Amino acid sequence: MPDQSSRGAESINKVPLLIVLISGAFVAILNQTLLGTALPHIMADLHIGENTVQWLQSAFMLVNGIMIPITAFLIGKFSTRTLFLTAMSLFTVGTLLAAIAPTFSILLLGRIFQAAGAGILMPFTQTIMMLIFPIEKRGTVMGMFGLIIAFAPAIGPSLSGYIVENATWRTLFYMILPIAIINIIIAYFILRNITELSNPKVDVLSIILSTFGFGGFLYGFSIAGNAGWGSMQVIISFIVGAIALTWFILRQLRLKEPILEMRVFKYKMFTLTTVLGMVTFMAMIGAAVILPLYMQNMHGFTALESGLALLPGAILQGIMNPITGRIFDKFGARWLLIPGLVLITVTTFMLAFLTDQTTFTYIATVHAFRMLGIAMVMMPATTAGLNVLPMHLIPHGTAVNNTFRQVSGAIGTALPITIMTTAAVPEEGVNGLIHGVNVSFMISGIFAVIGLIIAFFVRDKVKGEKAMIKSR
Repeated sequence: MPDQSSRGAESINKVPLLIVLISGAFVAILNQTLLGTALPHIMADLHIGENTVQWLQSAFMLVNGIMIPITAFLIGKFSTRTLFLTAMSLFTVGTLLAAIAPTFSILLLGRIFQAAGAGILMPFTQTIMMLIFPIEKRGTVMGMFGLIIAFAPAIGPSLSGYIVENATWRTLFYMILPIAIINIIIAYFILRNITELSNPKVDVLSIILSTFGFGGFLYGFSIAGNAGWGSMQVIISFIVGAIALTWFILRQLRLKEPILEMRVFKYKMFTLTTVLGMVTFMAMIGAAVILPLYMQNMHGFTALESGLALLPGAILQGIMNPITGRIFDKFGARWLLIPGLVLITVTTFMLAFLTDQTTFTYIATVHAFRMLGIAMVMMPATTAGLNVLPMHLIPHGTAVNNTFRQVSGAIGTALPITIMTTAAVPEEGVNGLIHGVNVSFMISGIFAVIGLIIAFFVRDKVKGEKAMIKSR
């Protein structure tokens, strides 16, 4: 992004701009978190199993993962106003399709349209925020952004649980629809352009390779539960994914105007924090999908109760986001990341010993401390990684960070369910099914340990980074 954008940032009226952008991102995340608690009801209504219904979550994240790399290109190609209105329109069309869907296929199509819009909204919003605020305020601003965005997962599961117990799951989409439409109308009148267009060329082959690369891996993880890890379907999916992704990365390094600027990984801090963001997002998304299935299908809790179990953690995460943002601005990322990942690791292993006698209080408390750890890692890691990049690489860094995090989230949805169904022992009854849940959390705990080890390699050089970036 040209430096003049940053120089003109002081003259921008930030409040109305942020209201429009954040409200769009909020409605996209609310839509995503509403669905987790409703999955068992959708399964019953449409007569589908766990490995099928999880595509409503994993396909959403996969399409996010496909759209996010293109966002940096789109920011250079289209004005702020045009891009936001297009993204919100895609999301709104998808919401309408999902609300009226007569079959699972149409519902999935609606989710894909929603994901296409949401995939643009999140990195787009983060990019604009990073461009219009100076580096010394970014931790606080991203923390406030996290607080507002965290309000969606705070109310989402409980609200969803109440609605699906008292009305059809379609109400979830009908509820979102007018909010999205109002956001489009307001944005049309008050949103202004703040980025300069560089009119980059689109590389169609890169988009194709990105789709097959990320899609191949996700498809393999998703079908392994039914087809088996050693099946030809799974093996071929992984091979196609590996070849396409390798080709994609090598091509990006050769292109003058890459779809996804992989050179951002030359910055060690960015690389480390991106990996930490992936591990943390996998932990968060996996639990959001597995716990409602466990509580409703294996433990006899209602949809509302399973939503309420997730509520304290989501509220705690929301409260902590601005606090961790201020701590980050003052002390840096390291002293947030290490204790945060310790919390995530310990609480994940605590969820690997569930039974049919586990209390509601235990689940809610452990999940709350787990979300506290996630709040200490997610936004600080993202901000620390983006802070080391020069201004012109920030849109690309945001796109890369969000791409890998969303793809990890898609895998974090598919893989735990695949492990859960593979490790389950149905002939042993409820406890045999819960065994699959425990194995799933055990493997998630191993990923958290890897993240904790990586956190020790993160170094805080806040003053040096500020001086380095200001000189660019």
